[in-house]
Amino acid sequence: MNLIFWIIYATISLTATVFLGLREFHMLQLNGYKTPEHSWWMKKNAKRYILPAFLFLAQFLLRPFQPHDGLAIALIIVLCLFNAIIALINKPGKKFKKPLVYTARMKRMMITFGILVAIFYVIAILKGKSFVQIDGIDFCREETRWFIIALPYILVGSALYLTPILVPLSNLINKPVEKAVQNWYINDAKRILSECPTLHKVGITGSYGKTSMKFYLDELLNSQYNTLKTPESFNTPMGVTITIRRDLKPTHEYFICEMGARRVHEIKELCGIADPHDGIITSVGPQHLETFGSIENVVNTKFELADHVKAKGGKIYLNGDNELIRKKASEYPNAVLYGLQEGNHYRATDISVSDRGTEFTVTAPGGETQRFSMKLLGEHNVQNVLGAIAYAHGTGISLEKLTLPVKRIAAVPHRLQLLDKGSNTTFIDDAYNSNPSGCRAALNVLGLFDACRILVTPGMVELGAKQEELNFEFGQEAAKACDHIVLVGKAQTVPIYNGIKDAGYNMDNVFVADSLNEALAHVNAYQSNKKKIVLLENDLPDNY
Repeated sequence: MNLIFWIIYATISLTATVFLGLREFHMLQLNGYKTPEHSWWMKKNAKRYILPAFLFLAQFLLRPFQPHDGLAIALIIVLCLFNAIIALINKPGKKFKKPLVYTARMKRMMITFGILVAIFYVIAILKGKSFVQIDGIDFCREETRWFIIALPYILVGSALYLTPILVPLSNLINKPVEKAVQNWYINDAKRILSECPTLHKVGITGSYGKTSMKFYLDELLNSQYNTLKTPESFNTPMGVTITIRRDLKPTHEYFICEMGARRVHEIKELCGIADPHDGIITSVGPQHLETFGSIENVVNTKFELADHVKAKGGKIYLNGDNELIRKKASEYPNAVLYGLQEGNHYRATDISVSDRGTEFTVTAPGGETQRFSMKLLGEHNVQNVLGAIAYAHGTGISLEKLTLPVKRIAAVPHRLQLLDKGSNTTFIDDAYNSNPSGCRAALNVLGLFDACRILVTPGMVELGAKQEELNFEFGQEAAKACDHIVLVGKAQTVPIYNGIKDAGYNMDNVFVADSLNEALAHVNAYQSNKKKIVLLENDLPDNY
């Protein structure tokens, strides 16, 4: 085996290492750069790592062979072919829903990863040179022949097969640096906020509904004030920090800050950055239970916003229809409750829902009433809009002046957004991060239409031990509301399928697709005399 043979093996292995590394970095980014969550994801997707693990062990079979043994040459060729397969499987070019973003943090991690890989290659080259002549001729002392066959190949192969470990290891190595970088940016954002003493800050959190609430509140407050909101789903410490440093102007009067959390005390961390005067808690439910651990931890974390606001003497606006929130509300004398039930300070009644929109009457704490109409579909949307009305009214805007802004409210992208695609088909895009409450609401909206009602869904995730049970119930409810059901993902949707079957549904009207594209192609093939209304309920990110 000459030097050229080894170079070919090393080149193919390095290419596979780069391609596999990019894929692993992408998954790490989708998992929020959080090593524990990424480790859990790796465990859940263990099948991805069977081949690298097998090859890592298989390469050590080289050890007992002579340099010119045919079996050694055959094994190296086999390893080379498998390495080429790994490269082809992971080669760039595949379209992702959310592609890898080469942020400054990602680039720093890739440099660290490159250094780790380079260590394997440098040792392999140095060891190879120490036992092989410079011209690449296979010549060595008998006692060192093991290294000529094994060591350089094992080192290069290990760099590839250990890539799934080297990627999160790069993240861990960089952690002190990233923490220092984040602290600098966070402190700069705090400085900017301190230079805006008249700016009123409101934090919004909840297990679901917080992004919609943010958009609705921005629409209402903008009718009288100059407002800034965190864009899209920028609800992490760095997302909030970026918004403040990039977009906040001295002319802004209100800063609406969405606050997300997957672990205990993350809302407290966000309050330490944004320092909100007031807050809104839209909901508390079984979301992100895999990282929170229990519903009690979810409740306590969401109410970290209420604790902060209480200490500042501000108001906390609470969804009084949520049972878990209502139980905690008595602990906060500064609480303002909103909802559809009796006993709320702001209450919506006389709700009229159709496939054209929703009308309702709002009664304020002082007895003032006002009729509202909006384009949003569903009774559940009344709840979030009511919360925005309550807060805006609390700032001094009369209910009457809020009627026009409420009419202007449009659906938030991917949250029950109506999309007319022509060809007798309309989509209800509710593809963003489903939860049990949202799924029920979406099915209720689908039921408003006199049409061929079709559900397309991969189900719900991040529900911990309750995930199978809640997806089973989702299947039972879907069976009552849909004419056709298309499930996306054979393994992921088994509990939904079982729930549909348990409800006595005609299983000829159920199709299980491997991908969203296959599901949509199947929907297009349906023949119906009625207009087709297609509910897209959740669209799992690429790490699922």
